[in-house]
Amino acid sequence: MKEVELLAPAGSYEKAKIAFLYGADAVYCGTSSLSLRTRADMKDDDLVNTIKYAHSIGKKVYVTLNIFAWDEKYEEIIEMAKKLEELKPDGIIAADGGVIEVLKQYAPSIAINVSTQANIVSLHDCNFWRKNGAKRMILAREMNKKQLKYIMDNKPEDMEIEIFIHGAICFAYSGRCFLSDFLTCRSANLGDCAQSCRWSYNLYAEEKNTPGQFMPIETNEYGTSIFSSKDLCLINELPEIIDMGVDSLKIEGRLKTEYYVASIVNVYRNAIDDYKKDPTHYDAEKYMKEIEKIKTRELTTFYFNDRKNTDIQEYDGHQYNEKYQFGGKIVGYDNDINNGEDSRKVIVDIRNRLAIGDTMEILVPYQLEPIEFKIEKLWDIDTDQEIDAVSPGVKDQKVKTAFFKVGQTKIELLESTDPEGPIGKFVEKNGGGMHHIAFAVEDVQAALNDAQAAGCQLIDKAPRGGAEGLRIGFLHPKSTFRVLTELCGTK
Repeated sequence: MKEVELLAPAGSYEKAKIAFLYGADAVYCGTSSLSLRTRADMKDDDLVNTIKYAHSIGKKVYVTLNIFAWDEKYEEIIEMAKKLEELKPDGIIAADGGVIEVLKQYAPSIAINVSTQANIVSLHDCNFWRKNGAKRMILAREMNKKQLKYIMDNKPEDMEIEIFIHGAICFAYSGRCFLSDFLTCRSANLGDCAQSCRWSYNLYAEEKNTPGQFMPIETNEYGTSIFSSKDLCLINELPEIIDMGVDSLKIEGRLKTEYYVASIVNVYRNAIDDYKKDPTHYDAEKYMKEIEKIKTRELTTFYFNDRKNTDIQEYDGHQYNEKYQFGGKIVGYDNDINNGEDSRKVIVDIRNRLAIGDTMEILVPYQLEPIEFKIEKLWDIDTDQEIDAVSPGVKDQKVKTAFFKVGQTKIELLESTDPEGPIGKFVEKNGGGMHHIAFAVEDVQAALNDAQAAGCQLIDKAPRGGAEGLRIGFLHPKSTFRVLTELCGTK
C-alpha cells in the first residue's frame, strides 16, 4: 500500500508543533499578506522556527503564497520568493500564473504545489501546470471520486496529487469568491474573507400599494443563510482514497484552534494507520464518533460520491455543534514528586470553566479513544489553595476580574496584571474609568454574525473564552460610536 501524507493546517508555530505531535506528516502555513488566510499568517521568526523544527523531526512544511496578485504586489512577492529560497520549505503553494513565474525565477530549488484556487478539475489541467514547472496538484474540492480516479490512473508517475478530506467549504468554485469583497470590501482572494456567505440574511418585500414600506418574508428564527456550506468530511471514504494512490490528504483550518487541529489530526492519523494495518476491518463509525465531539458545522461528503448531492448546505443558520468544550491544555506538572510520579499536580492552561465533578477527556497522541476521568480536586496555581471551580478569566488579556451586581446589571472591575497588556496600556493612556460595555446574548456567534451583517466591524469573528466561563466577542469601537462593546453568553 502506497504511503500517504497527512497534511495539517498551521496558523502558528504552536499549532504546527501540535499538528506534528498528534500525527501530521506535514503542515501548511501562510506568509505575511500573501496567502488566503492573512489572520493566520506567521511572522518571519515563526516561519523560520516551524521549518527548522519540522525538518529536525523528519516532517515537511509547505508555505502558501496563493493570492491572485495585482502588479503592486509583485515587489513584495519577489522578496518573499528570495526569502523562501533561503529558508528551504518543502514546497510553495501558489495559484496565480504570474506568481508561479516569479517563484520559478527567484525560488528555483523549491517545489511548486498548485493551489486548489487554480480550479484544477481535469487531467489536462494537471498536465498544463506540470509543463509550467509544478510538482503537485491540489485538486478542486468539487471533483467526485470517478473524476479523481481517472486522474490517478492516467497521470504521469512523478506527478503528485493532493486533495482536501476535511474542513470548511467555500460556496464558490474552489473558493474563488467575490461576495465578501462586494459586501465588505474585504477580498477573499487576498486573504481577508468576511465569510459573507455564512451570515444570516432576512428577505423583505415592498408592497405595490405601499411603496417605501418593506415587509419581512419569514423563514425561521435564524433568518436564512443562503450560501452556508456544511463542512467536508471524508472519513467514510478514506479507504477508497488511499487505494487510489493519492499522495496527500489535506485538512482545512489555519484559523482553527489548537484543540481542533489536535483532535482532527489525531482522528485521521489513527484512521490511516488502522486501515494500513487491517484494511478489511476499517470502521468509519468509531472515527466519526470522535469527530462529532469537535466544535464544527454539520458535515457533508460534498460532491465526492454524487455530483447531484443536495445535502451540502445549512438552511437553519450558521450553527456549530458544541456537545463538548475545550477545557484547557496541559502545559506541565508541579515539582512535588514526594509521593511518586503519578501524584504530581497537572498544570493546565484553562480555556473554559472547570469544576469539581466535571467529566473530562485527555486527548492522547496516536490514541483514538481519549482518557476519561472526573475532576476530584482543583488548586489555584498562584496560592496553591484548593478551589471548587476555575474559569479562564481573561489570562490572555493580562487582567484580573471581579464582579458585583446592581439590580439586573453586573459591574465588572478590571485590574491589569501586566503594564504591557491591553488593560495596562489603556490605564496608562486614559487613566481609570469605563473600559467597555457588555450585552448578554443567547448565541454569541449568531450575534456576531448579525452585527457584521449590520455593518459593524468585528474584533472577534468567533467567540472566545471570557470571565466566568462565558463565551465572548468584541465589536470594534469605530463602528459602535467609539465605545468598545462586548457580546457575552453561554454559547
